[in-house]
Amino acid sequence: MSRPFRYPRRVEFRDTDAAGIAHFSTFFPFMEEAEHAFLRARGLSVLMHDSAGAISWPRVSVKCDYKSPVKFEDMLTIEVVLARVGEKSVAYTFTFTCDDRLVAVGEITAVCCRVALGAAPKSMRIPDDIRAKLIN
Repeated sequence: MSRPFRYPRRVEFRDTDAAGIAHFSTFFPFMEEAEHAFLRARGLSVLMHDSAGAISWPRVSVKCDYKSPVKFEDMLTIEVVLARVGEKSVAYTFTFTCDDRLVAVGEITAVCCRVALGAAPKSMRIPDDIRAKLIN
């Protein structure tokens, strides 16, 4: 649906396990970092405000399939594609490569929600101005 957005991310020492390989759990924050960069590049944020209050994007589904290992100091390219924009949700795919070698493929589905401190998030229709920036 969208043109690919590329986000570079170096594997830091803190991202690795005792074997020096990037721990599987680090790929989830990597996807979140890349998603946030994708949104910022479109003039959006994971937390925005309008006249009615705060809007955010809680995740309802996240997965990552691992293809090959990466180690400390390896440079990743994370390609983000907006795969689907629904009435209330968005789905992203993430392709991780290192020197053109496929490392992992991930997915996130997030729902547009009105959020307020102390209250459960309430799903809402994606506002037209946000939708337009997402699919630009």
